[in-house]
Amino acid sequence: MKPTQSFRIAIGLSQLLFTALLPIWLKLLSYLHPVVLPVVWICVTLFVFFAVYYLRKESIHIHAFIIKMALSLYSLGLFILLFFRPANQEYTEINLIPFRTIIHFLSEQGNFLIAFYNITANILLFIPYGIAALMLYKNLSKARRFLTPLVVILLIETAQHLTKRGSMDIDDLILNLLGVWLGYLLYPYINKVIKTC
Repeated sequence: MKPTQSFRIAIGLSQLLFTALLPIWLKLLSYLHPVVLPVVWICVTLFVFFAVYYLRKESIHIHAFIIKMALSLYSLGLFILLFFRPANQEYTEINLIPFRTIIHFLSEQGNFLIAFYNITANILLFIPYGIAALMLYKNLSKARRFLTPLVVILLIETAQHLTKRGSMDIDDLILNLLGVWLGYLLYPYINKVIKTC
């Protein structure tokens, strides 16, 4: 099948953007597992593809099975990011005070890269789950939209603490949930471009 003009524009722009920002992505390697690069590459590529198709008022049809497989691979990458960090980091703290970590980062008392990752990435990396949930389960009840991500993210935070692979922080829970809920809000726009079949 011959690539469309939108496809060629999207692939060119996405790879140009990823390459132009490569020095920023490479700095993340001091704080995160190298799988961060393919995860960021996927996110940048998908974002640009969506933007190009949306602006050109075009849509693409993707089988639900492919979306599930892509979400599984994305989840594997996120799992590695969350549980396989550089060995020189220790995680023993528990923060149960809402917004304490967020305020600490916003007050510029921490490292900018870590602040950016902990605030922005903790939101952005969970947006695909909100979008995929509504793509795959269109009749998902409001209760399940709230409770399912809450329980899953609580389990992730607890597992990170027990395995000492991350700190247990209520702010991470808040930011991750915000990401899922943003995915729910973005779904109507995504649905104009990506049609499941």
